[in-house]
Amino acid sequence: MSQDAGVDMAEVDMKEVELNELEPEKQPMNAAGPPSAASGGEKNGVVKVKVADDEADAAAAAAAAKFTGLSKEELLKVAGSPGWVRTRWALLLLFWLGWLGMLAGAVVIIVQAPRCRELPVQRWWHQGALYRIGSLKAFHGQPENANGTLAGLKAHLDYLSTLKVKALVLGPIHQNLEDDLAKTNLLQIDPTVGSQEEFTQLLEAAKKKNIQIILDLTPNYRSQSSWFLPNQNEDVNGKMKEALSFWLKAGVSGIQVHDVQNLADASSFLPHWNNLTHSISEDKVLIAGTGASNISEILSLLNETDLLSSSYLEDFGGRSSSGKELKELVSDYLSAAGGRWCSWTSSQVGHLASYVPARLLGLYHLLIFTLPGTPIFSYGDEIGLQAATLPGQPAEAPIMLWDEKTLGSSEPVNLNMTVQGQSSDPTSLLALFRKLSDSRGKERSLLHGDLVVLPTQDDLFAYVRYWDQNERFIVVLNLGSTRQEAELRMPAVPSGRKLELPEKAALVLSTQGGHQEGSVLPLHKLPVAPGEGLLLKFSYVA
Repeated sequence: MSQDAGVDMAEVDMKEVELNELEPEKQPMNAAGPPSAASGGEKNGVVKVKVADDEADAAAAAAAAKFTGLSKEELLKVAGSPGWVRTRWALLLLFWLGWLGMLAGAVVIIVQAPRCRELPVQRWWHQGALYRIGSLKAFHGQPENANGTLAGLKAHLDYLSTLKVKALVLGPIHQNLEDDLAKTNLLQIDPTVGSQEEFTQLLEAAKKKNIQIILDLTPNYRSQSSWFLPNQNEDVNGKMKEALSFWLKAGVSGIQVHDVQNLADASSFLPHWNNLTHSISEDKVLIAGTGASNISEILSLLNETDLLSSSYLEDFGGRSSSGKELKELVSDYLSAAGGRWCSWTSSQVGHLASYVPARLLGLYHLLIFTLPGTPIFSYGDEIGLQAATLPGQPAEAPIMLWDEKTLGSSEPVNLNMTVQGQSSDPTSLLALFRKLSDSRGKERSLLHGDLVVLPTQDDLFAYVRYWDQNERFIVVLNLGSTRQEAELRMPAVPSGRKLELPEKAALVLSTQGGHQEGSVLPLHKLPVAPGEGLLLKFSYVA
């Protein structure tokens, strides 16, 4: 056989594998002696392995025989077998049973869960306190400066913003010649307090601070007869309607008139003015002030306006009264109001410190901020400003005490009586005012919650404010001159809603700082100092 034929035969029939350079201990052993010719002269340790082509053919056949799955016909045949049909139906039934079970569970949870009460419709004047500034000059603190008081008010907007009040009730500031209707112009600002341009700038600046402006339009405010003569009513009515439309369209958020007890035919004028106010916008408010303290006279006016500022609490604050009397006074008013929105203030135009003893000022702040309705304060109430703080001041317009140098007096004002001094004192009346105002605007139970009066000793007045599933608040006021231990318990709730008092509640604040804020106090023997008011809270439990 030729050499070429031998090579071809080797390529067709055999494969050659060469193992090179094995480790010495793994190399094959050879017989001694020189390599023979049959070995082809190969070096010791080199092995040639020949693999038959039949093995390659067997591997190819095995690959060809690899499983490729069932055909469509075979799958259909298996799927239609009774065993698989029963299995599929069982799995499908389990799936739907599980799904229906989860749905039923969700329905049960929703049905059994306490339902949220529908929130009442509230306007901005329901959501925080109003702050009256009857005399811009007195509020500015510089009555000898005849001009620029509107600009001065604008400069104090940052301070007013810290009080969290919703609106400023300004004036009256229109032109008025005492008892002269012809020379009284409700459309023009008195030039001694500022200009129309300054007023517009004040409106814009207040809007940026989220503070509304309400303008007092009591026509003859420089006189004891605020509404001129009864035979001038129709002329006054014409001027009022024109002024209402003018100022509301100019950007003020509401109009106030006071001393309506002296306005003849008030029951016919007020509803018409109220309708005119709302025809411009439902977010505009009309406020009436009355010096009447009789509940029937007050309620006869309550339906005619959005808010009524009255002197209902004025007589009570001026005498040494008990918690029992205050409880009756508040309960009677709320009962007679019959769910109508109320407002609370010491008097329609005066200052709180003029009617309330100094030891009870903090207590009254707590009362006014936590009763159902809109709190209304006069400027300076937040620092306990009195009508006769400095010699020579007119009682009806006390000068706002901003700092020790107010009025440039030769004798400095007591720093504790000023805004400057109280701003740095966390136990001051000003600090208390800010905390209460902040809570009043945040908590639903204080915004529009129900009130339940708690049975207490005669010197105490206590009540709960609650709304749906929100945090509840307890107010305890000690108007007596001795320390009391309140035994607070829950009466039957007329609405039928279950309301229970816990054994303990967390203290939000004390008007006298007698307890540490945040501490948990027992309600069965709650210590309350004389003249102290406590605000506590507890969580809703389903």
